[in-house]
Amino acid sequence: MASNGEKQSAATKAPPAPSPLRTSKFCQPNMRILITGGAGFIGSHLVDRLMENEKNEVIVVDNYFTGSKDNLRKWISHPRFELIRHDVTEPLLVEVDQIYHLACPASPIFYKHNPVKFLCIRFFKFESGNGYIDGQIIEAQNALPMILLTSTSEVYGDPLIHPQPETYWGNVNPIGVRSCYDEGKRVAETLMFDYHRQHGIEIRVARIFNTYGPRMNIDDGRVVSNFIAQALRDEPLTVQAPGTQTRSFCYVSDMVDGLIRLMEGEHTGPINLGNPGEFVEPSTPQTGEFTMLELAETVKELINPDVKIVTVENTPDDPRQRKPDITKAKELLGWEPKIKLREGLPLMEEDFRLRLGVPKK
Repeated sequence: MASNGEKQSAATKAPPAPSPLRTSKFCQPNMRILITGGAGFIGSHLVDRLMENEKNEVIVVDNYFTGSKDNLRKWISHPRFELIRHDVTEPLLVEVDQIYHLACPASPIFYKHNPVKFLCIRFFKFESGNGYIDGQIIEAQNALPMILLTSTSEVYGDPLIHPQPETYWGNVNPIGVRSCYDEGKRVAETLMFDYHRQHGIEIRVARIFNTYGPRMNIDDGRVVSNFIAQALRDEPLTVQAPGTQTRSFCYVSDMVDGLIRLMEGEHTGPINLGNPGEFVEPSTPQTGEFTMLELAETVKELINPDVKIVTVENTPDDPRQRKPDITKAKELLGWEPKIKLREGLPLMEEDFRLRLGVPKK
């Protein structure tokens, strides 16, 4: 009869290593994919695209701070879909093949509400053992998930190089009111690459530039959603001074396509994903970008010609210009955006009209 010590040893014996076939996506009957922040704007569109593949099982983790269960309503009872209400700053143990990490409020209105916590969303993801990549899991598992971090163009700060290539280190204020977002993403990128180098974890890093489309939070403070909501409510379009700041906007379906191509490709990144070639007004055809005043004029023309455009005080540390160099995305992923702003804005308008209860005139 075995002694108590022998029983304990047998009970704690490590499970056998998984078959190498487990890590081969060509041999897997299903790919288990985790999306943090999957109830949000970009995340829910990513869910829609991934669920189109019948071999994908999708798990969404979201605390609904900026996301909404309504964005995922059509998938709630689907056998290949699971929704977990959870805060990613707390531990969670799941077994998956891929992780898309999108959990993070991307609007100044939200991340200024609790800057310390929003910095922790990026930091504790790696350092506090939330079940994705904690040191004990790294030692215990032979098959680790591939992780895609959605970083941001904000890592470039108020850039001194235009357009911004991935090799540019940025011009960021580390103590400003929006630094919790900018520096938090820079910390997240650092940790991703440190885990990649130290533990061999497969990573992908996408630097997302301004994105717009249906399911954006109506009152989240970002410029496109602001202008469309104001136009539908017959309110003046508020342009932050001086109005000559430039941005280039990417439609959400194009962004999702870029994220999936990056995840499925062979390149770690970072890779810029954004729209550098938007031609809105003839005043800026040589650059492909447009000013905030020009964007306001376009929204006014397409949605509500009767609204006024007014200038308001700007927020601190607002970048003067932002435009991605997507040479790497084109060459390595075969990706570039397809949807023009004048095609995307009406689709977003339709979604906002439905949610605001504003009929078409």
